[in-house]
Amino acid sequence: MSALDLVTQYWPALAAGVVGAILPPGDGHGADAGDDHHDGHGDDHHGDDHHGDEHGEAHAAAGYTPWQRAGLGLIAALTVLFVQWLWPSGAAAEATEEWSSLLNVLIGLPFVGAAAVLFVPRQLLSLLRGFTLVVLGAGFLASLWLLTVPMTVGWHFQSIKEWIPTLGIRWHVAIDGISLWLVLLTTFIAPIAAYASFGSIKNRIKELCFCLLFLQGAMLGAFVALDLFLFFLFWELMLVPMFVMIGIWGGVEKIKAAIKLFVYTMAGSMLMLAGIVYLVWANQKLTGAYTFDYLALSRVVLPRGAQMLCFWAFSIAFFIKVPMWPVHTWLPDAHVQAPTGGSVILAAVMLKIGTYAYLRFSMGLFPGPASSLAANLAGIAILGGVIYGALVAWKQSDVKRLVAYSSVAHLGYVMLGLFGVTPSGIQGAVLQMVNHGVSTGALFLLVGVIYDRRHTREVSEFGGLAKVMPVYATLFLIVTFASVGVPGTNGFIGEFMIIMGTYASERLGTFSGIHTIGAAAGVILAAVYMLSVVQKMFFGPLTNPKNKHLPDVTPREGLALAPLILMVFVIGLFPAIFLDRMKESVLSTYNQFKVVSGQAILFADERNAKLLPEDTFSPAFLKGAPSLGSGEGAAGAGEDEQAQRDRGARGADGALAARAGEAAR
Repeated sequence: MSALDLVTQYWPALAAGVVGAILPPGDGHGADAGDDHHDGHGDDHHGDDHHGDEHGEAHAAAGYTPWQRAGLGLIAALTVLFVQWLWPSGAAAEATEEWSSLLNVLIGLPFVGAAAVLFVPRQLLSLLRGFTLVVLGAGFLASLWLLTVPMTVGWHFQSIKEWIPTLGIRWHVAIDGISLWLVLLTTFIAPIAAYASFGSIKNRIKELCFCLLFLQGAMLGAFVALDLFLFFLFWELMLVPMFVMIGIWGGVEKIKAAIKLFVYTMAGSMLMLAGIVYLVWANQKLTGAYTFDYLALSRVVLPRGAQMLCFWAFSIAFFIKVPMWPVHTWLPDAHVQAPTGGSVILAAVMLKIGTYAYLRFSMGLFPGPASSLAANLAGIAILGGVIYGALVAWKQSDVKRLVAYSSVAHLGYVMLGLFGVTPSGIQGAVLQMVNHGVSTGALFLLVGVIYDRRHTREVSEFGGLAKVMPVYATLFLIVTFASVGVPGTNGFIGEFMIIMGTYASERLGTFSGIHTIGAAAGVILAAVYMLSVVQKMFFGPLTNPKNKHLPDVTPREGLALAPLILMVFVIGLFPAIFLDRMKESVLSTYNQFKVVSGQAILFADERNAKLLPEDTFSPAFLKGAPSLGSGEGAAGAGEDEQAQRDRGARGADGALAARAGEAAR
């Protein structure tokens, strides 16, 4: 390919890079050039108002250095290249060879980096920060390799190794079109959160770097684990660094918030562990072999009572993590007390592990209860999530607490899409997980920007900020539009698909119309509380003298916010490049849920666990499942008539699923 051909093909990216580099005004030395001169014993200033004026002067808005301009240009060019790369070409996608160790590398790289940080002297602040950013950045670049493979039905980049054979525990990781975007969201957000953290946190940098890297490995592991023991291990490992981050670098009530987070999460974890152990024991009675593999355990149909108890054991753990009402009260305290980087990771990634786990494990292992309780759970998601979260957010005087409660409302939409169990609703829910990570992550960064200057988050302390911080006001307004769901931003398409899926849901029955009205009302309330805080903070007279000389967004802050702002428009304007990659996996999940939930209801009785036949599931789903016993004895002898009824019901359900798939397409 000639140089002219390269320029012709990639001119949009080149143009975006040039515009991104020349757009910021001014020139000179960035305000953050002196970060490395701290001796490591500074303070994050959480809760200290008397440092406001001095710290505000330190943020004097000098111009962008050439390196910072190059960074902005690179971000703009890579964003355009990303859209060009994923843009549907119309030609059939070619099969690409999958490297089975890629997920192992993505998980292992931050863990190895965390271990390496322990051997770096804590006085070498530049080395610690730079090494952490390099590891997280390398993880993001490596994760882009996942996009080279078409996300067809089944598992991709699957890696299976025996770990504890006597208990049937394996290292089993893989992705599909659903987990793909959540893995990429994790690798995308982590370096941004780390870069933002290094701008405001000056003490215990070595420990901070360790926590950021360790947390990254645990979150990635939770998204790709297909062994329940492995998933539970990563689920627990996530808690430790977040507990430490809040407890060390948090605000005035950081210990209370950290303990509350720990207690809530551990309570849910113990319930889930009990459910896992019972499910594994029931499978061992049927097959004669122990296994924690998700694919194998999906075939187990527990007795009705045990099935319901296990469903709630898993789901309560996931509802706490989301969080859903009434187990949500840990979240506002954790967000308010956490440092900015911790809040970004918590909102953008960790909460999504709860929504993802409900889709993957609660609906996958217990489709019968998930189907029968769908209408009730959808009502809780609307009243206790969408409506309640919006009303409480509206009345908050602390802008960070307002954003925290807005997460409860937005994730209520995600859970509503999952409870409705329609292709449109599930696709919208997965996309909304990514949307929420981008927009709410940006909101917490923006709240951190104003807190670094004034060391207060009280809305009443501000007013008229658009006059002195026009760039900051513009960015805040863009992210507000995304959070509200204005067309053209990332928040619109996800919420629209969820609402449409809710209205068309068979699982919600006669209540689907009521649920749809409630979801639509939540959109209006979101506009009320978000636009209300924008009006109070940025418009009107500039009455507080402390706000008259606040500096605008610094180069460091601009670099941290730029990728998120760009993604607001990339997802909003080009949603198809995200939806196409998950479409086949979502349709497969929907069809399987429809078939298996019907089979689970037919198979289940009051006393005995049973095993669904393998042909109930697609071969692509069972790829990588351990070879166990057939379980024929579990259903008892002489059940030919029952088997025939089961096969007939399976065929009927399969026909319904096929028709549903055609309609969705």
